[in-house]
Amino acid sequence: MRILLFAAIASTALQAADWPDFRGPERDGVSAEEVVAFPADGPERLWERAVGSGFANPVVANGRVVLFHRQGVNEVVEALDAESGEMIWKSEYATTYRDRMGFNPGPRASPVVAGGQVYTFGAEGTLGCRRFADGAVIWQIDTHERFGVKQNWFGAGATPLVDGSRLMLNVGGDDAGIVAFDRDTGKVLWTATDHGASYASAVSADVAGARRAVFFTREGLVLLDPSDGSVVYERRWRARSNASVNAATPIVSENQIFLSSSYGVGALALDFSAGLSPKELWSGEDSLTSHYATAVLDEGVLYGYHGRQEQIQSLRAIDLATGKVFWDAQGFGAGTVTLAGERLLLLREDGELVIAEATREAFRVISRAQVLSGLTRAYPALADGVLYARDESALVALKVGR
Repeated sequence: MRILLFAAIASTALQAADWPDFRGPERDGVSAEEVVAFPADGPERLWERAVGSGFANPVVANGRVVLFHRQGVNEVVEALDAESGEMIWKSEYATTYRDRMGFNPGPRASPVVAGGQVYTFGAEGTLGCRRFADGAVIWQIDTHERFGVKQNWFGAGATPLVDGSRLMLNVGGDDAGIVAFDRDTGKVLWTATDHGASYASAVSADVAGARRAVFFTREGLVLLDPSDGSVVYERRWRARSNASVNAATPIVSENQIFLSSSYGVGALALDFSAGLSPKELWSGEDSLTSHYATAVLDEGVLYGYHGRQEQIQSLRAIDLATGKVFWDAQGFGAGTVTLAGERLLLLREDGELVIAEATREAFRVISRAQVLSGLTRAYPALADGVLYARDESALVALKVGR
């Protein structure tokens, strides 16, 4: 159903079931794996371990789970055995980050495994590269100091994007809004825009006949040529209020780009089929206003959360082409959504796991159970029939496949 990305990990290729990046191999929240119904007391719990603070989701590669969290005054990168949860290696560095809004002080951005290396981006702006084999630090940069970045509302939170030999990131500096680094050395390759940092992780995609880096910055949509950072398209899409963020990752499908934000902004659907002067398919606040969680796309239908997180979001299915709302599960609450085969895996903010049908006809729940007890905002990882999910204090491995 979907083509998965294969990349080298040391001398061994990533397995087809791996989940090595933010929202999966293609950053689209989609897995070809089938998930099965579970009993009222929940799926089988394979293991559980205590973790530190943060909202960074776990990733899975070559039999290991990589976890990025905060313990005390350190941001910590760990590799765990995927079958047992036992630690293989641990690497840490000091942080003094305190959230301006009083929220969780841990890292927000997902670790990324690519080419035998692990990349992390901490809440205080520390960008690092480690060896996947043993956690040894290859390079590390304080991006906030290097590029003069002021602390954002909730710290730094976008996941770096690996594309070929480059590592790209919406750093948010005055003259370095987006920066490309050599992924092996940390050397700066190019800088582009003066856009502030958002919490929306970028994606790589073919748009209008060429490979693009697609960013949803604090200011709006930016399409870049990843080879040199030249901006090929830009459109402002942000709230008038400074006390706002763009957080949902752009969704790209067959020359169509979908953006969604909260704070009175709403969604925007553009069609680049005719080139870099796109047709606006629709826009507005009536269909899908994503606060922080990104929707998933299946056969032209977007499944995602509508409304502000603190105002009890609804879960919706909408038409990408028109914005038509097919169904609306009001009062569902905030969470994340993953598409697994023909089913939705919904991990709610209160720690409840829900399996539902991925259909435009109606919202139909198949199974639901409480699997975590704390605030759950990190995306889960689905690899080889196991769901790795975390809240602010625990990481669990749950058997959800056959």
